[in-house]
Amino acid sequence: MPGWDSYRVVYGAELRAAAREFADHGWPVVESTPTSLLLVTGTAFDVFEVPAAIGRLVCAQLRDAGAVVPVAATPTGSWWFPVESGAVLPAELGGVDGVVLHTAGAAVLAPPSEVPDGWVHWRVAPSLTGYQVPAADLILPAAAAIVRWRAGRHPGTQRPAGALVIGTRF
Repeated sequence: MPGWDSYRVVYGAELRAAAREFADHGWPVVESTPTSLLLVTGTAFDVFEVPAAIGRLVCAQLRDAGAVVPVAATPTGSWWFPVESGAVLPAELGGVDGVVLHTAGAAVLAPPSEVPDGWVHWRVAPSLTGYQVPAADLILPAAAAIVRWRAGRHPGTQRPAGALVIGTRF
């Protein structure tokens, strides 16, 4: 299959270019497989991972505040935000399904990694922020506010600033 082979060649070049770009900006990267890259946490940044529903609301809050930060999405329904190293996950986020703070040498799949369900991709590319990693106290409190709001949701509950309600699902 010549078409398939040419796809692999082009994709391999794309992965190598992404790895080089990460490394050039001080983001620790390793090649995991011929179709994936891993970013290593704990030195240049940590990674805060949340379910997509929470990630969308965090991004809405950040957008309303005029903040632009790198955000990646996975085909399995999670979004992740690089944050400055050394953060501690707030207790209120500790028991929330799908919420993880990857630290101390953990590896996270980086765009443009291919996985069986699809592609890890940037929702907001780090090049748009000059590869600046946001402070954890910008991202984590926004996520905590959303989790509190979702837990106490009832008629009359005010949603967090910037949170958009579309339909009835969250």
